Amino acid sequence: MAERRVIFQPMGIRTSVPDGESLRAAARVAGVSIDSICGERATCGKCKVIIQRGDFPKDGITSALEHLSPPNAAEATYWDKRRAGLAAQGEDPDAFRLSCQATVRGDLIVMVPENSRAVQQIVRKAATERVIELRPMLRKIYVELEESTLDAPRADWNRLKDALIAADPLTRRPSDDPLDPATMTIDLPALRGIGKAIRDGDWKVTATIRAGREVIRVEPSFAETLVGLAVDVGTTTIVGHLCDLQTGEVLATEDAMNPQVSFGEDIMSRMSYVNDREGGLKEMHDGVIGALNKLARGAARQAGFKATEIAELVIVGSTTMHHMLLGIDTGPLSMAPYTPALHDPLDVKARDMGLTAVADGAYVHLLPIVASFVGADHMAAILAEAPQDQDENWLLVDVGTNAELSLGNRHQLICTSTPTGPAFEGAHVEYGMRAADGAIERIEIDPKALTPRFKIIGHADWLPEADGEAKARGICGSGIIDGVAELFRAGIAGPDGRLRDVDSPFLKRSESGQPIAFVIAREHETTIGREIAITQDDVRQIQLAKAPLYVAAQYLLEALGLEKPDRILLAGGFGTHIDPAKAMLLGMLPDCPLDRVHAVGNSAGDGARIALLNRDKRKDAADILNHIQRIELPIQPEFQDRFMAALYFPHMTDPYPSLAGYAPTREASDVAERLFRK
Repeated sequence: MAERRVIFQPMGIRTSVPDGESLRAAARVAGVSIDSICGERATCGKCKVIIQRGDFPKDGITSALEHLSPPNAAEATYWDKRRAGLAAQGEDPDAFRLSCQATVRGDLIVMVPENSRAVQQIVRKAATERVIELRPMLRKIYVELEESTLDAPRADWNRLKDALIAADPLTRRPSDDPLDPATMTIDLPALRGIGKAIRDGDWKVTATIRAGREVIRVEPSFAETLVGLAVDVGTTTIVGHLCDLQTGEVLATEDAMNPQVSFGEDIMSRMSYVNDREGGLKEMHDGVIGALNKLARGAARQAGFKATEIAELVIVGSTTMHHMLLGIDTGPLSMAPYTPALHDPLDVKARDMGLTAVADGAYVHLLPIVASFVGADHMAAILAEAPQDQDENWLLVDVGTNAELSLGNRHQLICTSTPTGPAFEGAHVEYGMRAADGAIERIEIDPKALTPRFKIIGHADWLPEADGEAKARGICGSGIIDGVAELFRAGIAGPDGRLRDVDSPFLKRSESGQPIAFVIAREHETTIGREIAITQDDVRQIQLAKAPLYVAAQYLLEALGLEKPDRILLAGGFGTHIDPAKAMLLGMLPDCPLDRVHAVGNSAGDGARIALLNRDKRKDAADILNHIQRIELPIQPEFQDRFMAALYFPHMTDPYPSLAGYAPTREASDVAERLFRK
């Protein structure tokens, strides 16, 4: 019977199942928990999924509706009752299937919507506590107007403007922009509602004013709520922080998967999709805008507000995310010389982007794009961590499916980027998954007994020693980094990445006796009915992901004439949860004393929040743009040779004296001996 490949998104989990297997059964095989409460009778709809359609060259898959069995009578009845409702919500009714009824007949890419997931993705990008000087773009002024009469039938807007100008000196804080009657305007939706707001408030209103120039909202009576939203649109995840613009407090944090994941796990795949498919850019744009509208509503609901009270937004993302968010053609970004449409910061009306959940007059500020693949998200990280204000040389590394790096001090700043692929997030790994309950996030291997133990998300104890029912579902990004580093440290993998034929019951061999995998969790310790291992190919995937990251840092150091950075900052959700020693042991990072390697959290989200709360920081970002230098890796000399040397653990030739205590404990090769002892 033919085997069919199925990829479940947004988890990035791959599996193979025989023809005729139900889609929900295929999910169980893959360790993907899809919800259901009706006993697979096609009545609850909890198990609905979306079938991605088209060619996906990176995955080597063509996914089509025809690769599933046609809807049976029970499923057809279910969708007949809901087709009109889905269409009214802007959904394509034909893209959905009930996974409990549909059976596999070909290769598929399946998107599991958030409300169909029994186990939710964990997005680890909480806001960091920071001291931020408050200088928001918005202010509110409450005024009481004289009632219009036949003797004085002056227009509502003119009456309001005069009252605001008069109240300005009494209400203005030192950080506020003064109102200028010559340039002051009112947004059209606010003008349309001004008459009703004034009369509903019995001639008492509160105006929201942006930058001292534009009234964007008029509310009846006294209204003090003034909130904004800072959003980091990542390749995989989207995180938003709802902030009180008058106190700086983070009122709520909401996260979501980027729905574009279903079109490709990395930005190059998505640009290829846009280039190859008519209407592809609109699909990308609509998907992320829909997610942002939903995120805004969710954040506001958490904090007890309406999303329509969100009056200012700052959104950051990679260059590609920035362009897709604005509906800008990404074609020029996908081919040399990889030119973005603009570098400059941008202010646009939220409604012009399709963000309809927020206030009608709300603005979106987008920080400047540094380079082709160093986006506004990295500019936000620079704002948050401020290497440009230091005497020391700081290396800021934001690791994701695309890594962005900057290095420098108050005198000079330089940046670059490199694709790393999704392996660091658990994708393209045999038992990989994104961070969720049950994912292995920490691994240790006893260097003498060569036996593993592990921790899973949602459980504090090490397994399998701890009692309880906790079981593993797969390995997430921090777990695969831990695992491969431990294989090297224990001497199970050599500096070249090859698994060695060691004496351990956890080592798996091929029929010819070659080492092919190392088991981390045995069958009875997992939820998927089979053991979870790190394979030889998994090790190769990590080598291919870490090598360009090291080479990128190497070029930055050479550009500034440095042997090593004074400090390394690991940013992003992934960087926050990896062990710096393990990352350095693999050669992801250049050598640096371990006490000077720090995880700094979601710097991009924090930088967006800083720009939301302090408009002066937006000017700082523009200043940084004017003096930061950029290095494009593909045109650098010897790139391929350096890449090959960096495939080794930690490197073929470059020394790592800071890791002397972490050298492989068994059969250390001459290469490892030379690197760690130098």
